[in-house]
Amino acid sequence: MESPVTWILIAITGLVSWMAFNNRKLADRLILWPPAIDRHRQYDRLVTYGFIHADFAHLLFNMITLYFFGRLIERIMVQVTGSLLTYPAFYLAALVVSILPSYLRNQKNPNYLSLGASGAVSAVLFAFILVSPWSLIFVFFIPAPAILYAVFYVGYSIWMDRRGGDRINHSAHLAGAAFGVLFMVMMEPRVLQIFMQELMNPRFGL
Repeated sequence: MESPVTWILIAITGLVSWMAFNNRKLADRLILWPPAIDRHRQYDRLVTYGFIHADFAHLLFNMITLYFFGRLIERIMVQVTGSLLTYPAFYLAALVVSILPSYLRNQKNPNYLSLGASGAVSAVLFAFILVSPWSLIFVFFIPAPAILYAVFYVGYSIWMDRRGGDRINHSAHLAGAAFGVLFMVMMEPRVLQIFMQELMNPRFGL
């Protein structure tokens, strides 16, 4: 099967999220709740929170994004490293790294909760943008060059993170995006040179 790890991640996330929709006890055990980590050493929550979602729309948006961009990144990572383990390690690490700023800020806050794969999906998306900056990304059915979408995404996330009030973890989006770029550069430093070459030669396409 093409891109097996991406399909496995989508399948597991879909199944666990669906189970959690119908099982409040399971959702409570998997969600990121800082006191559970701080008091009970349930460090697995730094990963498990990314496999449950608030509702079906939240799940669908993340999994569609992962489907479209994760398959290419998985193939690139396998080609560069020769290992099927690089991509899942990247994805799971992105879950941890993307939530760390929020967790550290709310470590003593018993009212803070976070869930969803958005941080890791942002890492995948920005890894894709780094290798294909002029590809067209459809935002609410409107095509936009990936690099322009990235600028808007980062600016909007910074603004909303400071503004707050919409119950979306924009900090995780930003941390995930930064991790996606840094991981790709550390894995293959030449990707920066490729990015600059691509940036200077606009070629729009799907």
